[in-house]
Amino acid sequence: MKHCLLLACLLCASPTFAQKTPSPAWAKNAIWYQIFVERFHNGDKSNDPKIENVNIPPIGMVFPADWSVTDWEHSWYEQESWAKPLGKFNHTVQYRRYGGDLQGVLDKLDYLQDLGVTALFFNPINDAPTLHKYDARNYHHIDVNFGSNPAEDMKMIAQENPNNPDTWQWTSADKLFLKVVEEAHKRGMKVIMDYSWNHTGTMHWAWQDILKNQANSPYKDWYDIKSFDNPNTPENEFSYNGWLGNSTLPEIKKVNITTPRKVGYPYEGDINAEAKKHIFAVTKRWLAPNGEVGKGIDGFRLDVADQIGLVFWRDFRTFVRSIQPEAYLVGEIWWQEWPDNLMNPVPYTSGDVFDAVMFYQVYRPARYFFAKTNFDINAQQFKDSLEFQWNRLSPETRQVMMNVSSSHDTPRLLSDFANPNKYKFKATPNDDANYNTNRPNQDSYKRLRLYLAHLFTSIGAPNIWNGEEMGMWGADDPDCRKPLMWKELKFKPEKRVRFTKEAEGFDEVSFNEEHFKYYQKLIKIRKENPVLAVGELTFMTTAGKQLAYQRTDKANPANDITVLFNAAEKSQSFDLPAHAKGYIDLLTNKKYKASKVKLPPFTALILKKL
Repeated sequence: MKHCLLLACLLCASPTFAQKTPSPAWAKNAIWYQIFVERFHNGDKSNDPKIENVNIPPIGMVFPADWSVTDWEHSWYEQESWAKPLGKFNHTVQYRRYGGDLQGVLDKLDYLQDLGVTALFFNPINDAPTLHKYDARNYHHIDVNFGSNPAEDMKMIAQENPNNPDTWQWTSADKLFLKVVEEAHKRGMKVIMDYSWNHTGTMHWAWQDILKNQANSPYKDWYDIKSFDNPNTPENEFSYNGWLGNSTLPEIKKVNITTPRKVGYPYEGDINAEAKKHIFAVTKRWLAPNGEVGKGIDGFRLDVADQIGLVFWRDFRTFVRSIQPEAYLVGEIWWQEWPDNLMNPVPYTSGDVFDAVMFYQVYRPARYFFAKTNFDINAQQFKDSLEFQWNRLSPETRQVMMNVSSSHDTPRLLSDFANPNKYKFKATPNDDANYNTNRPNQDSYKRLRLYLAHLFTSIGAPNIWNGEEMGMWGADDPDCRKPLMWKELKFKPEKRVRFTKEAEGFDEVSFNEEHFKYYQKLIKIRKENPVLAVGELTFMTTAGKQLAYQRTDKANPANDITVLFNAAEKSQSFDLPAHAKGYIDLLTNKKYKASKVKLPPFTALILKKL
C-alpha cells in the first residue's frame, strides 16, 4: 500500500526538487561487467529465435523464409546463404541472431566469479523483436527467446491485460532471469537492468492499439503524436515523433516542460502520467518480485537520460528508493555535440537524480594519452582533463561513477587502441575505408594494458564490456557485438575485410588466456586494496609520457599505493617516495629498494609499501 500511495502522490504533483539521498556504499567497490545476452553465450539451443519472434514488419525487417540462427563460431564477415540476397554485410548483419540466452548467463556465472566480477549490468532484456531490444514490445517481461519456452511465454503474455499489473504473470523467461539474480546474489554479485523509458518499439502493445484505433485508443496520449489518420481521406495522415527522428522508436510524450529542451542538455519536465504509472509498475516488479525486495534487482541503467526531463528522474529516484534503499541508478548521458563535446554530468549526479553516469568523460582523455592516435596529449594535459571532470563532482560521487571504457555503442578497446581516429568518429570501416578491423598488433596490447592498469587504480568503479577480458577486437557497432569467443569453442578464421576493399589474409579467433589473466590480476589487486576504491588520488609525476600518482589512506599510510606509467617509446626514470623498507610491485611481485626506478617503454608498476 505504501508504494501505491507514493506512486499516486508522485503522479499527481511532481515536485520540482526532491530530497537528496546518498549513493549505495557497495557501488564504490563494484567491479562491473556488462552483458549483452544475445551475444554472451547460448546455453539452451531449444529456445533459439524463430522467424515469428524476430520479424518486424512495421519497420521493413521481414526475414527470408530460409533464415536461420547463425552458428556461434561463424566467421564474422562471412555472409550466410540466406543473407546474400538481402544485400551487403552491413545491412544483413542486423538480421543475425546467435541464440544467446539467460541459461548461457547461468552457465557462466562461475567464470565471472573467477574473473572477480562483483556487479552485472544487463543490456536490455525486455521482450523485444530486435537484437538491441531498446524497442520494447513488453517492458514488464523478459524477452521470450531468453527463457526456456518462447511459444508458451507468448501465449501467456497474450492472456494478460498489459496495462493492469494484477493480470501480469511470470513467464519462463521472467523466472529464469530471477534465477540468474538469485544465483548472482549467492556469488556476491549485484544486478542492474538497462531500460529506455524514453521510447518503445512499434510492436509495443500500447502502440499497436494506437495503430488500430488511432484517436480512439486509450493510449493515444502516451506518445508524442502530431496527427491521427483521417478515415475519410485516402491518405494516411498519422504522424508522430520518434527518438531523434527514428520512426521505429516512438517517443513517450513529454509534458510540463518548463525549461528549453535541447538534445544533450538537461531540462525540467515530465512524461505522460499514465505511461509513467506503467513504468513505475514495471520498476517495482523487478525491484521486488512478488513483493520480495531481496529477490529483486539492485538498480537500473537508464538509456538516453537527457531525453527525459529531470522532474521524471527525481520522481523515479524517490520511487525506486522507497522500494530498495540501496538501489543504484546510473544514467547514460553522453554527447552534448557529437563528436567533440561531452555532456556535463553534474545536473544528473547531485544526489536527487542518479548515483552516477556512464563516465565516458574520463576514458576519452585516457585514450589520447595511452593510445597512439592523431590527438596525442601529454601527462599534464591528461591530469588536467581528469581533474576537470573529478572536481565537478563530490568525492563520494566520484567513487561510485561507472567508468565505462567500451560498450555495445563503441569500438572494442583493442580496436580503439589500434586506430588513430578521433574518439567515436569514423570508427567503422563503413565510415573510414582505412579503419583497421584486423586483430591488433602487440603495440596495441601493450598500450591497452597500460590503460587497464590506470582504470583499475583510478577513481571510480571499473566497467568491463563483455569479452574485453578475452582479447576480443572489433570496430564500432555492429562489430563490437560479435559473439563472445569462449575458450571451449573453435571459431572459423576471420577474413580481413574492409567495406571498400578486401585486406589480405585471415585472423585466428580464440580466447586470449594471457589477456584474461591480466584482467584477473588487476581485479584482484583492486579488491585486495580498498584504498584503490576509496583513497584520495594525488598526482606525483606528469612529464611528457611519464605519469605517476598515489592512492592514499590517511588513517593507515601503510595501505598507500603508488602507480607509475611509462607511456613513452623510451625507458624513463621515476623518483619513488622515501620508504625505508622499499616496495613490491603487485603486478609482478618484484621488489624495489632504491629511491629511483627505471621503467621500460609501455610498462606500469603498482607499488605497495613493504
